[in-house]
Amino acid sequence: MNHVTQPNDKSNHQLPPKDTQTDDEMMDTHVEDESVRPDDIITSLNIDGADPKRNKEDGRLLNGDSASNQDEAMDEEDEARSEATFRYKIENFSKLRDTTLSPPTFVRNLPWKIMAMPRTNQAHDRQPTKSLGFFLQCNGESDSTTWSCNATAELRIISQKEGVENIPRKIQHIFYSKENDWGFSHFLGWNDILDVEKGHIKDDAIILEVWVSADAPHGVSWDSKKHTGYVGLKNQGATCYMNSLLQTLFFTNQLRKAVYQMPTESDDTSKSVALALQRVFYELQFSDKPVGTKKLTKSFGWETLDSFMQHDVQELCRVLLDNMESKMKCTCVEGTIPRLFEGKMISFIRCKHVDCSSSRIEPFYDIQLNVKGKKNIYESFKDYIAVESLEGENKYDAGDFGLQEAEKGITFDSFPPVLHLHLLRFQYDPLTDTNVKINDRFEFPEKLNLEDFLQKPETTPANYTLHAVLVHSGDNHGGHYVVFINPKGDGKWCKFDDDVVSRCTKLEAIDHNFGGNDEDVSVKHCTNAYMLVYIRDSVINEVLQSVLEDDIPEQLIERLQEEKRQEALRRKERNEAHLFMNIHIFTEDSFMGHKGCDL
Repeated sequence: MNHVTQPNDKSNHQLPPKDTQTDDEMMDTHVEDESVRPDDIITSLNIDGADPKRNKEDGRLLNGDSASNQDEAMDEEDEARSEATFRYKIENFSKLRDTTLSPPTFVRNLPWKIMAMPRTNQAHDRQPTKSLGFFLQCNGESDSTTWSCNATAELRIISQKEGVENIPRKIQHIFYSKENDWGFSHFLGWNDILDVEKGHIKDDAIILEVWVSADAPHGVSWDSKKHTGYVGLKNQGATCYMNSLLQTLFFTNQLRKAVYQMPTESDDTSKSVALALQRVFYELQFSDKPVGTKKLTKSFGWETLDSFMQHDVQELCRVLLDNMESKMKCTCVEGTIPRLFEGKMISFIRCKHVDCSSSRIEPFYDIQLNVKGKKNIYESFKDYIAVESLEGENKYDAGDFGLQEAEKGITFDSFPPVLHLHLLRFQYDPLTDTNVKINDRFEFPEKLNLEDFLQKPETTPANYTLHAVLVHSGDNHGGHYVVFINPKGDGKWCKFDDDVVSRCTKLEAIDHNFGGNDEDVSVKHCTNAYMLVYIRDSVINEVLQSVLEDDIPEQLIERLQEEKRQEALRRKERNEAHLFMNIHIFTEDSFMGHKGCDL
């Protein structure tokens, strides 16, 4: 049980109304200097969209016609839900002496219980005070040491008197075997609770309530395919950024369809990036378990150490797209990459006082947008196309006209069907001579209109729908990457956290990743979006078209399945190697023909 005798003055949590606040309240922690920091607390989520009773798109929940089968499926999905609210009534509260636990409530297939006990604060400079210890316990009876589950919760003492408000406290914690409960050693003074006039107790009974919202757990049985219809990617050490990008490219269905068509019949299995990408995409589509990426990183030429270093996402994206574009040349899918991702911008210089100007059209596959000092994506686009004045020592050399004052700028000629926007969260700080992460709030909409940034209107409106949000948690030295994807473009989001995939709400996918929550201790200010993927509304059905097994060349399927068979055979041989031994037999001829000291 994670509580200590001495109060921890570093605890950060939402306090009750001032009339009920005591000096002895504290956040429970296993080690005093590891108390919950503002960085570690995230906003409470109301994951209505993840209610399993309303999510039956993949048709796996109700396999039988009988009511019992339906009930079993419903119960199973109910235990996999992402959030729940449950209560625990403690009778004869004034006589409570030991720890008491509520019956379990299942969230994300893990048992959650309310834990309560009387606590005494042994302060050095004052009389000992008695209070209520109030905790949330997760998976408390498990013997496993490998599981973990990140959760946000609100612990409440429910008012039993009209006109008296509930007393809530928020917590955020990564629950695991050594810290499987989290809460407050001194939630509220014992005498305050026993005072009937304060409305927290009635007939010597109090009501404790917990609302908990949990991410899908790691290290325990979580069937991503069953709960979402999709599978994740295994992390090799520090490849979560690559996993996020691969999932984004995989769910660009028109690209996936073209990737399958790349000619790889004669490619070297260990060196071909194209074949390795086909393999990952095929397994993501048809496997029931998380997919490995070691063959893909090996094809990059990365050694084992490289898999434990974080590379630049934008650079990796460009390398992959360039590789695919080269491989698609002279095939039926040639030109797929530029058709999907290429837009065009016009760089220009216009003299102010003479009739002289120059311009050139440049293709782009992605756009880098400033975050610092910008409120939202529209302000960043305005900054991107802002006109710069060339004057003074910076005048423009206009040839026969000599040095002239001029305007220099960029405007967009066309935007692509799939728009990749890289948010410049990491920038060089000359004061500290280091790269720093910018956690400022930066808003981006689900629906984006870019008409105002075009030089002239295109044949179809520049209206876009948000398809993916790649998110970074941490600082410039490292951290963790996840991606939120709207697979079908219908507003139903999933969170891809390496090998674990779970459903989530639009609020969690978009609003909670704006960043800039330094003043709100209930939101992680170091977690924010760093890359956005938008799909043009006029072509969204084409870009997100269904990809069927019939769309995959038969020879590729056969090759990948044969690889699987060979791997299974080698794995079987390794597993059974201890059952066999090698015997060397020496005959008379062996001795006669041998020259040397030792056979």
